[in-house]
This record gives sequence, C-alpha cells and structure tokens, in this order.
Amino acid sequence: MNVSTIGQAEPLAQRLSELRGRAPQRSLDARALAALAANPGCRRRAVLDAAGVDKAAVAGHLGHPAPFGQSPFAIARGNVFESRLKENGYAALLEPLRRRLGLPPDATALAVPDLLPRSAPAVRAERTREVLAEAAAAPGAWTLLDHPMLRLTVAGGPAYLEPDAVVVHDGRCTVVEIKSFPVLDGSADPAKVGAAARQAAVYVLALQEAAAAAAGQPVDDSPYAEQKLPGSPESSVLLVCPKDFGNRPTAVAVDIRRELATTRRQLDRLTRVEELLAALPSGTTFDLAPDEAGCPTRPVGELAAALEALTAAYSPDCLSSCELGFHCRAQARCADSVEQLGRTVRGELGSLRTVTEALAAAAGRGAGEPADADGAEQAEAAARLAHAAALRAEALGRSAG
Repeated sequence: MNVSTIGQAEPLAQRLSELRGRAPQRSLDARALAALAANPGCRRRAVLDAAGVDKAAVAGHLGHPAPFGQSPFAIARGNVFESRLKENGYAALLEPLRRRLGLPPDATALAVPDLLPRSAPAVRAERTREVLAEAAAAPGAWTLLDHPMLRLTVAGGPAYLEPDAVVVHDGRCTVVEIKSFPVLDGSADPAKVGAAARQAAVYVLALQEAAAAAAGQPVDDSPYAEQKLPGSPESSVLLVCPKDFGNRPTAVAVDIRRELATTRRQLDRLTRVEELLAALPSGTTFDLAPDEAGCPTRPVGELAAALEALTAAYSPDCLSSCELGFHCRAQARCADSVEQLGRTVRGELGSLRTVTEALAAAAGRGAGEPADADGAEQAEAAARLAHAAALRAEALGRSAG
C-alpha cells in the first residue's frame, strides 16, 4: 500500500500525529503563520508546522540550534505591561481605546464575556464564534474579547490563533495588539511595527473567515476585497504600547491592507497538506524518541534523512523567522547552492545553481554557445557577472592607486 492510499484512508489528524510522534503538539500561532506566508514555497516548514512539530527541538538534535525567539526579559516585560492594562476592570486599556474608537465613557457599557480560557482550543474557538455573532448583531453595544480564540484554515487544515483583544462595535470589530516596545514622540521602531502588522493581518484573516461563515457566504477570492459583512474586521488595527519610557499606554492605528493582501495571497499559494503528505515516503516521522529523562535518542542521520524528504526553500531571511534556518543554511552551504546568497541574487543568476558556477561565470569561464533557452539564460547571467566583476576590479584598482 502506497502513502497516497494511506493518506486517503486515514484521517488527516492521525497522519499528522504520526509525523509528530510522542511529542506534544505545538500550536501554529500568528507569528508562525506570518513567517510561513513570507516563504510559501517551503514545503518543509509547511508540513512541520501543520503537524505541530517542535522545530527548535529538531534543530537542536541535528546540531544546529537557533538563537531564535523573544528574550525572557522581553516576554516578562510584555506580560507585566499587559497585566497592568487589565487592572481595575481594564481601566488603563480602555483609556486609549476611548480616544481611538470612541468607546463610551461609562465602563459598565462595555461587555467582557467569558471566553472559556481553560478549555481546549476547538471549544474556545466555538465560544468565540458565538460571542462574535451575538456582539455583531447588537449595533449599539460594545464588547471586549479578552484573548479570543480564532480559527483559520491554512493549507486545508485548522490553525488556532489568539490575539490579545478584539473590540466589537457597531457591527464591526477591531483587532487590538498589546506590545511592550515603546512609542517615542509619537513613533515606534518601524521593524517592530511591521512585524506586529504582519502578525495582526493573520488575525484579521481569521475574523474575515468567521464573519463569512456566520453569514453563510464564502470568503471573497480577491485578497484586496473589503469585507462588509456583520462582524467583519476593520482594515486597521490598534497597537497599544507604552508611551515614551513609562508604563502609560498609548494606542497607534496601523493600516494593514498591504500586509493583509500579501498574507492572504501567500497563504492561498500554500499546497494543501494532504498533497504534501502523499509525496512523503512511507514511515516518515519526525519523532525524536525521547527517553525517560526527555533526552532525544533518535539517530541524527535518520532524522536528517526524514527532513530531506521535504523540500526546503531557504533564504537568509529564514535565520530570523524559522527555528530550522541554521540547519537549512548548513545544507545550502554543503550543496554550494546559490540560495544561501538570498532570493534577489538567486533570481538574478537564472539557471546558475551553484556558487562555483557563478564565480566561474564571473571569471569568464564556462560560457559557451547557448544550446537552448536555459543555456541562453545562463549565458546572459554569466555576461552580467563578468561585467560586474570587471567593474569591481576597476574600482579596486583605482582605490589602490
């Protein structure tokens, strides 16, 4: 029996559980989805994330641990800031929301429903869906959803996402993200704001899907369409951050239409998980086989071979967004692949696939008569490289003179 037949006979969840092995499932959060959307051609990450595999543990066992993720200090600072916002009935949080959204001055006019925070993700998502539908049907009411659980379909499978807050007002909703980086003189670090915008775009996509499901309509195919259904999210989100160097919060509105369209388009390009699983060899698993102390016992070569069954789309950007980035970089270097130089360079080199070929072309070696379209493309790339090498040599000669 081949893998395709097995995939048809077994439920998707069971097959993903087999890939994960005995390790607990890692949830696919908005950060991971934003990173996955930035590199939709990486089948390796798509399958590992869908299966809930701990990529950091896999990378560590392979000998390429990644210094990746938020520092404990930043996490603790964020938790302290968020807890202060929620003291005294969300008093500190409501102040900037009133200024930005026009919340009523009477705090009792704001409903804060129980979203069953200790329940399973599927139960929480269903509860959030019910509350969203009720709040959207009450035009004059204001509702604050504290850490709701949203469901988003990604590559044919469900992903559960947890934004910091969602405010429902006048039949619409606004995503509120609480961040601990400061807003200094009315502006914040553009890189951090951009990362927050990409993360928030994933939440907005999930809210669009929920609004469409509640209305019994499919989500519009166009990533640029503006949804106007009851409970639809606004195309701008609110970032609540510390003002200057204190703990007083301020809210900054961020238009995420560009990030929303990009993320939607990239996620739609992802191959369905079932198709990727069908191409895997029989018996493939990423189980680390931990012993009683929790230490992995899986042979490193065996685990590396399992990863090789999934094509990676490495670029230097992966080092800051994926736990397996350093492992994939080592593979790209061993293969002398031009992918290690970045997507832009890879595109410029055409059919030149290795660094050795590119250096030879720059030195004027290996460029013959093009026999076909690939040969013509390679000859063109070689000519550009040779010209760039000549310009560099000329500039260095002038500098030395």
